[in-house]
Amino acid sequence: MQDYLAKIKEAVSNDWIQVWVYEVFIIVLAALFAAYLARRLFTKLADKANQSHSPWDDALVGAVRKPIRYLILIVGISFAAEVVGEKTDAVLFQSIDSIRYVLIILVIGWGLVKFVAGFEKATIEKRLRDGDSVDQTTIHAIGKLIRTAIFITTGLVVLQTLGFSISGVLAFGGIGGIAVGFAAKDLLANFFGGLMIYLDRPFSVGDWIRSPDREIEGTVEQIGWRLTIIRTFDKRLLYVPNSIFSSIAVENPSRMSHRRIYETIGLRYSDINQMNNIVSDVKKMLKEHEEIDTSQTMIVNFNAFSDSSVDFFVYTFTKTTNWIYFHEVKQDVLLKISEIIEQQGAEIAFPSRTLFLQSVQSDNASVAAN
Repeated sequence: MQDYLAKIKEAVSNDWIQVWVYEVFIIVLAALFAAYLARRLFTKLADKANQSHSPWDDALVGAVRKPIRYLILIVGISFAAEVVGEKTDAVLFQSIDSIRYVLIILVIGWGLVKFVAGFEKATIEKRLRDGDSVDQTTIHAIGKLIRTAIFITTGLVVLQTLGFSISGVLAFGGIGGIAVGFAAKDLLANFFGGLMIYLDRPFSVGDWIRSPDREIEGTVEQIGWRLTIIRTFDKRLLYVPNSIFSSIAVENPSRMSHRRIYETIGLRYSDINQMNNIVSDVKKMLKEHEEIDTSQTMIVNFNAFSDSSVDFFVYTFTKTTNWIYFHEVKQDVLLKISEIIEQQGAEIAFPSRTLFLQSVQSDNASVAAN
């Protein structure tokens, strides 16, 4: 009788083991199937989002398609692990809840970071595609600040979930921050220098900048938290620490409203009688020129008596700020000035010297007396 009861108990025990094994298998299989369905669903949503003109849906779908799949797998596998832990009483499975919550927090933080980065990229691309002006520097700065806040918040929530006191962590961070500040003062100076660039915006990505204090000139390609990358006009990359910009003067020619033509032109001394007519005709030509902004300062005046010429100067501003087209406009203006000078029967002077010869009267008189 006892042997018979032992066999029945053993059979029931085996069936019980098979039941929870099947249960674990079904949970894992359901999680994998749900992740597969989520993948297919978000693939279709991504196709529809690409057809819209709003940056929100592109960023949202791109940010959540992978994190959602991982969340499904984490929840499913963690529930399966709980079943195994209940049936086996293994120590390994006693921390399932904490591990699950930490992984969920990390995945949510990852999704938020992806959303911010995707929205930042989509916003810039949309404005450029629509032909609107876009301040990439400000958008990148806001994106970096939000991502930094997400990283810090995610880390603090993870520590709280694991049982650490956030107040203690913050107190330790304050003491450690003092030590880090002394050890990495240059790094912090560059960080705050980058922050000032983002706030004051003396230049942005794509601007042409130069510094009269340093040999810095080129086009800004990237503004980071530590370095600003500048492409010089000979196509070399120049890496400038952000702290440098807090102690030097920076010119931003990209933000000029006009470009200036300032030239001095010399006439021969024999043509000084034509000076008034030439100056008047040049001023009239500039006022009628379609690329000259007549609302800005315009001066054309006789200026100086030079060694080999009488000089007048031209001071005016073009409407364009494009460097290449400006030189085309300037060339046209100079050629028209040359035509005006020629029409008045004058010539542009060049360096010359006049030699006066005088005969000796006394020698001629002595020769006549003899």
